[in-house]
Amino acid sequence: MRIVRTGPARLSRSFFRQPTLAVARALLGMRLVKCERGRRLSGIIVETEAYIGRDDLGCHASRGGRTARNAVMFGPPGRAYVYFTYGMHWMLNVVTEPEEFPAAVLIRAMIPAEGLGAMRRRRGEGKPLARGPAMLCQALGLTGRFNGYDLCDKKATLFLERAFRIPENSVTTGPRVGLYTVPEPWKSIPWRFRADADASAALRSFG
Repeated sequence: MRIVRTGPARLSRSFFRQPTLAVARALLGMRLVKCERGRRLSGIIVETEAYIGRDDLGCHASRGGRTARNAVMFGPPGRAYVYFTYGMHWMLNVVTEPEEFPAAVLIRAMIPAEGLGAMRRRRGEGKPLARGPAMLCQALGLTGRFNGYDLCDKKATLFLERAFRIPENSVTTGPRVGLYTVPEPWKSIPWRFRADADASAALRSFG
């Protein structure tokens, strides 16, 4: 296994215009960055999920088409789609593919890299910082006010940048999480991408 350092360089809109599965895979090893009060909070992405179009019964766009909640998914690629779930959690997604095709990638987990003190204050001492999508949003202070935020704007304070390239043999796929009432084949389709344990350990060693 060889993880290659590739950054930093902000991801452009053309990156997110690619097919959603390609984006979900390529985001592994990228750095999610939020700038606040002159400091950077960031982490290396190690888990994502793809949601693709009206036919995907796991996707919000399958539930009656465009709604006030999912409208951002129909807009330009490279924008944040942030929604509230279970009455308590925010989830960060990145819109993909051309406009009017509703698709997005959920950022499920990251390895914290910068601003750990701020993340711990938000999450609580001793708690995992970003092992799941809700934890990640809490650690970075991401709420619904970021819904529709342009991650590709040159002045953006929330963005993604290149950091590491993870080899194919260090990536696993599997069913998406939490789709309890979604019928097959959508419930089990392997559209979740994860850096394996060895790759995650190697990324942590980079500090």
